[in-house]
Amino acid sequence: MSGLDSTLVIGATGTTGRRVTAGLLAEGHHVKAAGRTATPVEGAQAVRFDWNEPTTWGDALYGVERVYLVPPIGSSDPATVMLPFLHEARTAGVRRAVLLSASAIPAGGPAVGQVHPLLPDLFEQWAVLRPSWFMQNFTGSTPHGRSIREGGDIRTASGDGRIGFVDARDIAAVAVRALTDAKAPDTDLILTGPQTLSHDDVAAILTEATGWTVVHRHLTFDQLRDRWAAEIPLEFATMLAAMDRAIADGAEDRTTDTVERLTGRPAGTFRAFVEREVVRGKDV
Repeated sequence: MSGLDSTLVIGATGTTGRRVTAGLLAEGHHVKAAGRTATPVEGAQAVRFDWNEPTTWGDALYGVERVYLVPPIGSSDPATVMLPFLHEARTAGVRRAVLLSASAIPAGGPAVGQVHPLLPDLFEQWAVLRPSWFMQNFTGSTPHGRSIREGGDIRTASGDGRIGFVDARDIAAVAVRALTDAKAPDTDLILTGPQTLSHDDVAAILTEATGWTVVHRHLTFDQLRDRWAAEIPLEFATMLAAMDRAIADGAEDRTTDTVERLTGRPAGTFRAFVEREVVRGKDV
């Protein structure tokens, strides 16, 4: 297949990127799988890409019409590096861009929120995906995943706040539709699961499904910020802790029908996710 109608997937081995890549390949699309080490992905063209190395951008963009944008990890000011790339992408012939953002970050808001308003000015077709908190945050090498395995607890400053946790599989399915349907959404899309849960609910579901004892430990804002700051820059840690405080105030207590509306199937439940990826260990 020609590379002249390719989709560039940035972060192609990441949580959503590898699922987006798999979904595109399953539908017969040509994919350029981009990452800092150009990790081979079966069926895709691996290319090296680093947000902080503009010399890697040209080869990654060659022949590309569509791009799935995953912002630089851990940056509190991703717009600084993303904007030059977006301008280069437009010049290179990219017509459609789908940006992964977050439900807590509105257009014009902090971090990647500064990028949202630019997409309609730069590209013919576009979408901003604003998923709620990932169900995958409770597995693998994530902070919650580690604390569940090592201490049997989940530590947050979200109090009794409720969240419409969403499966990365559903985020990727929406991304594939936004990238390839005849008409792009040309809007921002809030993605959630079918129900809202508190972290106490999450702990209870994990306990019931796995047989482990998992509890939710309620931290203060300062305690959570300091915990994050042990692993990431303080400014970013402070922003994440502030998101937990917003959850406690009800900012994420909502559900949407976006997943079903765009994919034709309902969003997966947290219990189904736990059965699939924690109990059976099928991380797909």
